[in-house]
Amino acid sequence: MGEAGRDEVEDHERRRARTLARLCSVFHNLSYYCPEMREFAAVGLPEYWRAYVAYRSAPLGPVPAPVVTAAFYNFSPRVIEAAIPSAWDRLTPARVLDLRCELIDRALRRILGPAVDDAALARAASLARRGIERSDAAGRVLFAAHQALPWPEEAHGQLFRAATLWREHRGDGHNIALAAADIDGLECHVLLGGKGVVTREVIGKIRGWTAQEWDAAQQRLVKRGVLEPDGRFTAAGRVLHADIEAHTDTLSAGPRRALGADDCDELIEVLEPYVARLVEHGGVPSSWPPKRLPR
Repeated sequence: MGEAGRDEVEDHERRRARTLARLCSVFHNLSYYCPEMREFAAVGLPEYWRAYVAYRSAPLGPVPAPVVTAAFYNFSPRVIEAAIPSAWDRLTPARVLDLRCELIDRALRRILGPAVDDAALARAASLARRGIERSDAAGRVLFAAHQALPWPEEAHGQLFRAATLWREHRGDGHNIALAAADIDGLECHVLLGGKGVVTREVIGKIRGWTAQEWDAAQQRLVKRGVLEPDGRFTAAGRVLHADIEAHTDTLSAGPRRALGADDCDELIEVLEPYVARLVEHGGVPSSWPPKRLPR
């Protein structure tokens, strides 16, 4: 195969990797945006981010806040400390996970209606599960914790769980890629700001970092030569960002290899309509950061 042919294959694999990442992430994100999740307020976790931290970290068990901060990577430690360990004074991790499963089941039945029994949805669940179920968890603490949970019996529950695993597997790999590039949990946001994806104000609201912390991180990246003083990418910054994303694609390749190229493409085809319905009727944002911030 010539160089042009190799470039075409690599480009197709990159698009496949990122399309699967987007679809699984959006499907998983139902757990953050569907109105059913507000029921956590009724059982003792009224603050949105406190509930978020509780049910995303619950598979780890009642570990100290610094462990959750390390696993989440890009949240201000203050956000985690405001939730952990106080959340476990109200609910056990097991109860949090059970309630999340109940609410996701309710949300999917509401949004998809009779389609929860579609053969295509069952096929999507089967493919996604086969790709992720036996993926190596080495170095991926949050993924490993979720991987240890039991599988739901019904197909739509299995699809949500598989999408969650794909999302956390890639997320843990992305954290590895960031750490390897010497980019910390705030600098990764500032770097995205150089691409025009996020702003200091949005990140302050959804990750808890202060304006002063953002400005200090930006200055570190300016000194490193990857950002201009106004926060835009330098040429080196564009290369660094592309390298991190490519490294993330490589680190997330295990589930795709396990499934195979043809089945990955089939998974994309059968999953896309359900993700589109969640975006249209479930209030789930199709991109990150969300235009509508959670409350």
